[in-house]
Order: sequence, then structure tokens, then C-alpha cells
Amino acid sequence: MNRIKIDLERTSGNVSRNIFGGFAEHLYRCIYGGIYEPDSPLSDKNGLRTDVLAALQKLQMPIIRYPGGNFVSSYRWRDGIGPREERPARTDLAWAVTEPNHFGTNEFIHFCRELKAEPYLAVNCGDGDMREACDWVEYCNGTNDTTLVKLRRKHGFEQPHNVKYWGIGNEIDGSWQIGYKTPQEYARAFTEFGKAMKRVDHDIKLVAVGVSNWPGDIVERIQLLLEQAGNIIDYLSLHTYVGNFKNDFADYMTLSELFEERLSVCEGLIRAVSLDNRIRHPIAIAMDEWNVWYKTYPRVEDPSSLTKIPSDGEEVYNLEDALITGIALNSFIRHAHSVKMANLSELVNVFAPILTRPDGLVLQTIFYPFELYSRTCGQTALDVFWQGETFSGGKYTGIRTLDVSATLNEQKKQLILYVVNRSQTESMETTVSLYSGRFSGKVHASVVNGPDIKAENTFEIPDKVGIRESITKAEGQSFRYIFEPHSVTALICDIS
Repeated sequence: MNRIKIDLERTSGNVSRNIFGGFAEHLYRCIYGGIYEPDSPLSDKNGLRTDVLAALQKLQMPIIRYPGGNFVSSYRWRDGIGPREERPARTDLAWAVTEPNHFGTNEFIHFCRELKAEPYLAVNCGDGDMREACDWVEYCNGTNDTTLVKLRRKHGFEQPHNVKYWGIGNEIDGSWQIGYKTPQEYARAFTEFGKAMKRVDHDIKLVAVGVSNWPGDIVERIQLLLEQAGNIIDYLSLHTYVGNFKNDFADYMTLSELFEERLSVCEGLIRAVSLDNRIRHPIAIAMDEWNVWYKTYPRVEDPSSLTKIPSDGEEVYNLEDALITGIALNSFIRHAHSVKMANLSELVNVFAPILTRPDGLVLQTIFYPFELYSRTCGQTALDVFWQGETFSGGKYTGIRTLDVSATLNEQKKQLILYVVNRSQTESMETTVSLYSGRFSGKVHASVVNGPDIKAENTFEIPDKVGIRESITKAEGQSFRYIFEPHSVTALICDIS
């Protein structure tokens, strides 16, 4: 028998809504033909696909990162403002395509406002300079009567955009990046970029590139960065893409341990360097690129080949990928004390929860766990105890078959329990109990599942995987629930 025990007073951190963020990059059909398609009958007067907006609104993303991604490391933000007919077309050095610059800063800000999301901009720290970065902050946030503020007003935006979140560079630790920097070089660059950008707007929050190249020099890179610039860093960025490269379901399901290892290592490094250097303010983790990506991932040894993504990166997801989405979100909730931002990569078409074509869209399997968690998550993470049946996969043995997290919504007096059943064949009967307090009646169950682990949603059959809702009852301090095989479940429990 599996057991889940919850002490409502044993909390592990406040859950930031920003862990349900997204990411949009100028990469194949993410922007053009995805978010922005002016000639489509499905688009509004601003060129935004209304069906895409409606789908994204269901995800309730509170923050969206832009414009990259590898793209930003050779991007000139001035190319993407002003009258469209005057914007220069440029060769995009990241993805080896022509960028028309029809979608830029102001279009992105408008897109975010439509979704009620905070914009998060990354500046070019590849082949760009700090003056360019400072000018972008001033153009977006400035209020004084300067040339750049007048330019923004001329473009139709009298009031400042008030962009709060700014990343300095992207994956600058990877040799594939335009303007790759050693740990010493990036620590120095971030310090000077950040210092100057803060002088333009002291209130902005700065995101530093931590780790995307996990075989790289993780410890030295984070240590030097925090030692030199810890006083101005608000978030340390991590990137993690995972996939079932071996087509081994059991091995795939052990990726919970990868997320745990990477988050725990970075938490420890931040704590150690902060203590050693008397950094008084908290430095949070931003997993600002994460997703499942393997079917269209480059199959070559040379990392620079990331400019040659097969099939335009249009990954078709199945149910086992949706399970990993739930596992990743569980890890962010369990590490709520440190993970204060996470950005699903990317929004549309390119390894994304939404695929479009000229006449409509399909919601992929990974859309549903993300939507479920985002819609139901409480404000406080709980430190959950659970035990029960185990499995082995890859290099791991004795992994608990159920992957669990829980949150508390004190306003609504609800406990929200998230469970991924990683068994391909077995239902998991489980006792859910409270140390104190009581279940007071209704338990609303939302289950993401499909006929088998390889089930996909396609334009021809768009609903093989989705969410089923049911209501059961629970009174007293415990109840039993049976978690379906290969499922992601949220139990929203009334408590008193």
C-alpha cells in the first residue's frame, strides 16, 4: 500500500506564480506562423493569432521571456521597433535564417498585455554591448524627456512599459553561443552590464546566466559570478531539456532525480557563496528554459550544430512526455523556497504545448498537466512524506513509483495534492492522511491520461490525451484513492 502523509504546518516555501512562465523566441514558427501571423483570417488587427491567444490564456502564464534564446546573442533590439516597412531584415546568426524584424519589442509587450503576463526581456551579451542594453532599458522604462523616451512615445507608447525582469545574455556558458564567455569573462560582463542597467532603472530585477551546459564548469562559473556580482543578482538562470532518447520508459521516468540533483546542487552553491561573501538578499533560481525535447533534437556531437534543428523543432508529444511535465512541476513546487521562476520553452510550434496550422491548432499532451497545475496551484508548498512501491530504471533503483508534491490554498481552505503515477501498467491504491486538520467533504479529482504511454494528440485525433474530472468525498483525517497507471492527477481537497 502506498501512503502519503501531510502536515499542514510543515511548509517548504511560498510558491511563486512565476514558475508557470513561458518563453518565446524567434525560432522557426514560434513567432511567425505561431504567435504572429498578420495575413491569417484567424488573427486580430495587430497580427496576433486569436486561437493561440485563447489557448495560452488557459495556461495562465504570469511571465513570458523574450526574445531568446540563442537568437538574442546577435539581436539588435532597435531593428524591431518603428514602422514595419522601415525595419531591416537581418541574417540571424543563431539559426541561420533571415529575420524580418516585423515582430519586436512593442509587439511583444502588447502580446504580454493581452495575456496579462509580465514581460521578461533578455539583452544581447553575446556580440552586444552594455550601452545597447542600457538603451533598451531606457526605451522601455524611461520617464525623463530623453531621446529614447521620445522615440518610444513617437512609436505610440506614451507610458513606459515598466519591464521589471531583465536577463543578461543567454546560455553564455555554451560553445554554441555567439559570444561564448568563460566563467571569468561572463562574471565580469554581468557585473558591468548589471551595474549600468541598474543606473538606468534601479528597480529592475536582474537574471544571470548560471548553467545550461551541464557537463561544463558549473562550480567555478556560479562561484565567480556570485563573488563578483552577487550584490546585484536577483535570479540565477538554469536551463534543462530532457527526453526519452533511449525509448526506455522506466529510465525516462527517473528524470525526477535529474531535476532534484540540479536544483539541489545550485541551491547549495548559492548558499555557500552567499555565506562566504556576506550576500544578504536571497538569490532565487530561474529555470527559464525547460521542456521535453528529443525527437527533433540534433543527433550530432558538435554543439554548434544546434543551428541545425531537424523538422523545424516541431516536436510531437505523447503521454509519457506529459508525465515528465508533471514531474518537472512537482520538483519546482518541492523546491519552492528557491525556484521562483520557470519558463516553459517554447510557447508555440517549436517544442511547444501548442501546434498550429493555417486553419487551427492542436493542444499537445504536455499542455494539459501544465494547465492543470497552473490553474489549481496553492500559494504555499508543503513538505510531503510519501512511501510505497518502487521501480528501477537506468542507473537508479528504489525510486518511488508515485512522484508527489502538494500545496495549500489557505484562502479557499484547500489542500492540492499532485501525483504522477509512473507505472505503465499498475493502478496505485494510496492512503492520503493528515497529521492535523480534517478533510471536510469534497475532493475534486482532475486526471491527465490517455489510452497508452505513446498516445499523441494530432490534428486528426486531437483529444487522445486530456483531462477528466470527477468528484469524490473524504471525511476525517484520511481517505483512499486509486491513481491510474501512467497518469498525472491533481486532488483538490476541502479541509478544515
